[in-house]
Parts: sequence; structure tokens; C-alpha cells
Amino acid sequence: MDTARDSRVVMTLDAGGTNFVFSAIRGNKEIVEPITLPSGAHDLKLCFDTIVDGFTRVMRQCPESPVAISFAFPGPADYPAGIIGDLPNLPAFRGGVPLGPMLEEEFRLPVFINNDGDLFAYGESIAGLLPEINRMLENAGSRKRYSNLLGVTLGTGFGGGIVRNGELFLGDNSGAAEIWLLRNKLDPALNVEEGASIRAVQRAYAKSTGLSVQGVPSPKEIFEIAMSRKEGNKEAAREAYRRLGEVVGDALANALTLIDGLAVVGGGLSGAHALFFPAMIAEMNGAFVFPDGKRVQRLEARAFNLEDRQDLDAFLKGEQKEIPVPGSQHTLLYDPLRRVGVGTSRLGTSRAIAVGAYAFALNALAG
Repeated sequence: MDTARDSRVVMTLDAGGTNFVFSAIRGNKEIVEPITLPSGAHDLKLCFDTIVDGFTRVMRQCPESPVAISFAFPGPADYPAGIIGDLPNLPAFRGGVPLGPMLEEEFRLPVFINNDGDLFAYGESIAGLLPEINRMLENAGSRKRYSNLLGVTLGTGFGGGIVRNGELFLGDNSGAAEIWLLRNKLDPALNVEEGASIRAVQRAYAKSTGLSVQGVPSPKEIFEIAMSRKEGNKEAAREAYRRLGEVVGDALANALTLIDGLAVVGGGLSGAHALFFPAMIAEMNGAFVFPDGKRVQRLEARAFNLEDRQDLDAFLKGEQKEIPVPGSQHTLLYDPLRRVGVGTSRLGTSRAIAVGAYAFALNALAG
């Protein structure tokens, strides 16, 4: 389905713990001015009234009647049934809240809810990193193409999503790609999110500088310090982001061992990729050491930094060579370089989520 050419309208929502952002998409593009409202997360009725109010306002702006509502909402949840579970950041949701059916009753429209990490990955697979890299490979004369994508978001938390052969992989319990629950390489007693999030960067900088957690700069300020654009402890700032890269690289290596595809990084911390991508890629290209001293590569495929020009050129070129077909005079082109690449979001995290939500709804309606 070519969602970029589809004329149908779908209303969307990006639900955070503090604010809800409502919009509408047609042909993969936003067609209304987004509406931001406080979530009212402490009170279920207030929260539901806010959601109804937001979608009602968006509907008034739509040039034509929407065909569905599709949006990202935090888990745990039974997403196919539209039932939201006990949410840490939205305390009003407890005991199972049928948000999807409630909205279907209110608006008389099909309602589709998913995790933001899932929809981020789906949007990037449709109109972001995945098609861009495949176009670049084609232009470079390579026969290599990718159809699998791991999407991760780095910010307040560490979210994930998997797209396999163009289809979003949700799992049997709506719990696929919960990458935040992998182990933290640098502190195995903790989950990886504690080393791959805003608080992880701040905690590392605070520990190196002796600052209190309350007095630590924001990740953006720590980035500015690391780049010598702001006063502060440059070495501590760079080390905070290096640690982030090592932890994220370990998680991506674990995930890509099973997925074998490209990876795209979004979220607020992705803007600092110049500081942590080198450590991330180095970790992914590391090795395991056996008791007899032998080493084996961490990944079967070599990982490339798609934000680095030299790495990108090598990724696109591969190792193409011509090999003879035994018993004939024919030859074949062969590229023995097994490779995966990691890049940043091409759409921006919010837009990728919206595009993913839009496409998910249209595909569900078609099915």
C-alpha cells in the first residue's frame, strides 16, 4: 500500500505523561495545526475528557471526515483490544482501561493503539531510513537491499520497535521489542534503560563531577559542554556520552543478532549522535573471548555508522566481486560483506510515529 498517495485522513495522538499532542495525517503528511493539551494523568475521567476534547478539536480542522483514529500510548497494554494496563507515568490508568472501545463508542470510528517505539520503527521503515538506504544502495550499483528494521528511541526511556518484511512485529502479548528490559552492560543488576536514557547521561556526568543529581545540567547542556560550546567539565561530558554509546551498542548488538537488519535511532538524545555513535559502533563490532583465548566477532555482520561519510561509503560499496560459475563460462556478481548499519531518524521521532500510526490504521482497514 502506497500510504504517501492515500487521500484518507486519520487522526493521531502522541501521548506523553505530561502532554497529549493531537493531529491528523493524510498521505503521510500532517494536515492540521497540532493541538497540545495537559494529559490530566492523575484523573481517569479528566484524562479521557481531554482525549475526547483533543480529537474533537482536530476533527473540526479536518478537510474531510477521518476514517480512523490511530495513536501511540504507553504500555503495558493489550494493544489489539485497545485495553491499557497499569501505567507508571499515567497513574489514572489502573486495572485495565478499555480506552480503544471507549473512543470507538464516542467517535463511531475504528481506533488503533500501539506503542510509540513500534510506530516509530514502522514510520521509518515506510518513509524514513529504510527506503533512503535502499535508494542509496541502488544508486551505488549495489544489489544489496534491506527489508528488516529495528527502531529505538533514546530519551526519557529506551523504547523499541521491529519491522520485518514491511510488517510491524507486535508479539503475542503486545510485548515485542521491549528493548528497555535487556541487561545494562555496565551494571548488570540494572536494566539497559538505566544506562540508555536522559537520566543515565545526567547520572554519569554528576558522578564524574561530584554534582548532585538535582544540580546536574540537562543532556543538551552536557552535549554543549562536550563540544566546548559551554563551560563545564568537558572530559566528564564526553565520558557520559561514551558510556551511553557503549550501553546502547551492547543492546543493539543483542537485538540485531536476532533481527539481522538496519537500525534507526530517534528520541531527544539522538541529536548527540556524534558523541556516542563511535562507542556504540565499536561495541557492536567487538568480540567475545573464549577460555582458550580465541576471539569471535560479536555480530555475524559488520556494523557501520551511517552518519559517518567514510563508513557510509564503505557500507554502500560493499565488497562486490565477480566469481566464475564452475563448468560454464558465466560469472556472477557476489558481495560477501555481511553488514548492518545504524543511522538516526530521517523523519524526526514525532513525525515517524505519526506516519507509522497512519499506515497501521490504513493497513488494518484494508485487512
